[in-house]
Amino acid sequence: MEQNQDSKFEQSFLPMTSIGSGIGISVLPDVYCYTNQIVNLAAVGDQAGFVLIDTGMPKAADEIKEMLAERFGENARPQAIVLTHGHFDHVGSLVELLEEWRVPVFAHELEIPYITGQKDYPPGDPSVDSGLVAKISPMFPNHGINIGNQVQPLPQDGTVPHMSGWKWIHTPGHTPGHISLFREQDRTLIVGDAFVTVKQESLYKVLTQTKEISGPPRYYTTDWNAAFESVKKLQALQPETAITGHGLPMSGEELTENLRYLVNNFKEVAQPKHSRYTN
Repeated sequence: MEQNQDSKFEQSFLPMTSIGSGIGISVLPDVYCYTNQIVNLAAVGDQAGFVLIDTGMPKAADEIKEMLAERFGENARPQAIVLTHGHFDHVGSLVELLEEWRVPVFAHELEIPYITGQKDYPPGDPSVDSGLVAKISPMFPNHGINIGNQVQPLPQDGTVPHMSGWKWIHTPGHTPGHISLFREQDRTLIVGDAFVTVKQESLYKVLTQTKEISGPPRYYTTDWNAAFESVKKLQALQPETAITGHGLPMSGEELTENLRYLVNNFKEVAQPKHSRYTN
């Protein structure tokens, strides 16, 4: 692992913490959603074995390990880590966790260059929204990390290692290799940032976790045509429950109606009128 590069993350700190930070929700008996500052990660499974989805913000490794110990028992460690994508708030504690765990990491093949030190993400675009989070987004870390050969591409057949009954779905737009996870048996969706349930550009709404359907965070989304196609793809699955990368879980008729609204009004609700990345 390239510690010199990854130390940039260790020096990063985002001085924003929502009212939900440190709170976990048992969305289903084997699906747990935990909020770290302003981002959600998920643990899927039970004490016999579980998978961690994303690794939160920088400097959160101890908090994540404590959360997992409370959920699964002392010294709990996942069978694997699956990444929805590689933005700093989703892989912030990955390097530190791997120093102790040494477990396999899986991501889409198009996302691996950002996780192996080959590419950096474009910087945040402050022109997308008047909200304060959007305005300060150029200050957020946009560099990739490097975990070397510890990351593997997800299987081409759509299965997810150590997650029986789940499949991964390529949902690009926010990033090239962004994925979501879906379990058809109970129509449970782990979205990542393909869409979120809080207006992520607004500091007030992020801190208060005001529930509101939204597209992917605008300041980091680089392909809005692909983002729209991804939202339509997820709506077509008719999910019953959704855990998003930002905001509270949503389910039932509330989810169905909000997703329909988002698809029907994507340009007005999600896509910025001005963006350096808008086609």
